[in-house]
Amino acid sequence: MTEASTAVFLSYASEDAEAARRIRDALRAAGIEVWFDQSELRGGDAWDQQIRRQIKDCSLFVPVISAHTQARTEGYFRLEWHLADQRKLLMTRNRPFLLPVCIDGTLDADAEVPDSFSAVQWTRLPDGETTREFAERVLGLLSPKAVPAPTDVRSPPAAATRQVAASPQYAPTPSSWTRRVPLMIVALAVIGVGYIALDRFVRSKRPAAGGHTSAPFGPSTPPAQSVIPEKSVAVLPFADMSEKHDQEYFSDGLSEEILNLLATIPSLSVIGRTSSFQFKGRSDDLRAIGAQLGAAYVLEGSVRTSG
Repeated sequence: MTEASTAVFLSYASEDAEAARRIRDALRAAGIEVWFDQSELRGGDAWDQQIRRQIKDCSLFVPVISAHTQARTEGYFRLEWHLADQRKLLMTRNRPFLLPVCIDGTLDADAEVPDSFSAVQWTRLPDGETTREFAERVLGLLSPKAVPAPTDVRSPPAAATRQVAASPQYAPTPSSWTRRVPLMIVALAVIGVGYIALDRFVRSKRPAAGGHTSAPFGPSTPPAQSVIPEKSVAVLPFADMSEKHDQEYFSDGLSEEILNLLATIPSLSVIGRTSSFQFKGRSDDLRAIGAQLGAAYVLEGSVRTSG
């Protein structure tokens, strides 16, 4: 890789080499430079120094997560993950860098990964079968000005694939247990608020049942007429209602956690995080938001901490 590189570093356990190879081939077919150690390292190279240099220079780090990485408590890929995690700490929070990919049913809530990996939404590519939308997403992250990232990335529902954001939109999260326990407690209160929003939006849509509405579209794409799927939902970023307004990272994390759980339902189409989070801090009419995102239901809520 050269200076100002736009290359992708693919990090994986040796047991997942075949799946990683499929991801590499699909990305390269889309014109994306991919650093893949089996093909890039040559005899005589200082292996450790070469990998450290590539992680330091790459534009996007893609860790491949699976049951194999879960089972291995040691491995060189864990050093690669640690180096990527350390580099992320030196970046602004909005800089796209981490793009975790899970190739099986491993749950992100239980994954043995650095906290920075858990702070971003994962893409699921079963057995490394890469979709065109994922390749376009990577292109958009590598060249955000030249190639607009798609507003919604969906794969077949049975795969329970969901769109990812390559970097968190909030401050680094606490350790796993401190993040999960409050999520479970607060979610009970928030769901009640979200249900009211869902019910209000559904009632507003009933008179127009059977009609056509605008499908999701991005800032540079004109709207196209299509039928909004009946079983589709968008999760908007929750509002921080705390007195000091210092819980934005937590409210965003709670929104993402609910979005991730909904995305595991095969029969439900869940609007991607990038699409939903463009409405953060805005007070648009829910009917307009639903029409723009192409969602039959819109979930909103708020978070308040005390003591």
